[in-house]
Amino acid sequence: MEKGKVLLAVTGFHPQRWHELLAAEREVVLEPNGPNDPSITYAVVWKQKPNLLSSLPNLRAIFSIGAGVDHIFADPGLPDVPIVKVVADNLTQYMTEYVVWRVLDHHRQGMLYRAQQAKKTWHEPPQRPAGDISVGIMGLGHLGRAAASVLLSLGFAVNGWSRSERPMKGVSTYAGETGLIPFLNSTDILVVLLPLTPQTRGIVNYGLLKELRRRNGLGGAVLINAGRGRLQKDADIVRALEDGTLKEASLDVFEVEPLPKTSPLWGHAKVFVTPHAAATSDPAHLAPIMLRQMAAFERGEKLENLVDRQAGY
Repeated sequence: MEKGKVLLAVTGFHPQRWHELLAAEREVVLEPNGPNDPSITYAVVWKQKPNLLSSLPNLRAIFSIGAGVDHIFADPGLPDVPIVKVVADNLTQYMTEYVVWRVLDHHRQGMLYRAQQAKKTWHEPPQRPAGDISVGIMGLGHLGRAAASVLLSLGFAVNGWSRSERPMKGVSTYAGETGLIPFLNSTDILVVLLPLTPQTRGIVNYGLLKELRRRNGLGGAVLINAGRGRLQKDADIVRALEDGTLKEASLDVFEVEPLPKTSPLWGHAKVFVTPHAAATSDPAHLAPIMLRQMAAFERGEKLENLVDRQAGY
C-alpha cells in the first residue's frame, strides 16, 4: 500500500506541534491541493471544515485528535471511511486524575472548607468514610472503567451505567433505559463520561438530576461532568443547584465553549469550573500512536479503536 500524505485539519488551536511530530514520518499538508486531491490518504482532524474530506478520492482513514468524535459526525460531507478514536495511556491517566480529584474534593468537603477559610471559620464538619458514598459513572467505556477502578481502590461504592450491558468486577452495573432510573436513585456523586450522540444530547437535564439520591452522607447530590458540554443543560444545572436538587457541581465542559462571561456558573458558590482541561490531548503521546496505526494499516493490519458509526462513538 503506497504511502500518501496526511491532511492535518484542525480548528481552535495552532497545529504546529502536531505538524512537526507527524512530519517526522509523513508528508503533512494543512489544505488539500484542490477539491479532488488524490495524494491525501489520511486525515488527522479536530472540528474540520464542513465537506473538506468529502471529495478526497484516496482517503483511507480519519483520526480524531480528541477523545470525542462528535465533531467529525457534525460534517455533512463525511466520507465512508474508517474513523479512529484516541485511546492513549496518558489521556486515560489525565481523565482518571480529574475524576478522582473532583470526587475526593466533594467527598472531603472542599467547597465548605474554602468558604470557611474565606470567613476565617474554624469548624470541622462530620466526615463519612468513602464506603458510605456511591459514585455513579455514566459511560463505562475505556475512560469510565479506568476511573471506576481507582475509585474502587479508594473504597467508594461504584455504580456504572451504559447504553448496553458492560459488566465490571466490583461495580454495580446498569444498562439502557430500564436501568437509568435505578442507577440514578442509588448514586450520590454522578460522574458523566458519555460520548455525545443524538441520543445523549441534553441527557443531563433537570429531570435526570431530580433522580439522584439526596439523602446521603454528603448532605446532597453532586454532579461532575467531564464528558461533552452538550450532554448537559446549563440552565437546568443552575436550577438544580438553586433549589437543592444538587448540592454542588464540578463542570469541565459546557453547552457553549469558552463559557460565556455572562454565565451564572462562573460565580456560583456551589460550582467548580475548569476550561475543558480534564484530559487535554498531548501530541507528543498521540501523534506516534497515529503514525504506528498508519504504518500497520499499510502492512495489511487492521486499524484499532475504530468508531462504531451506528452508535456514534
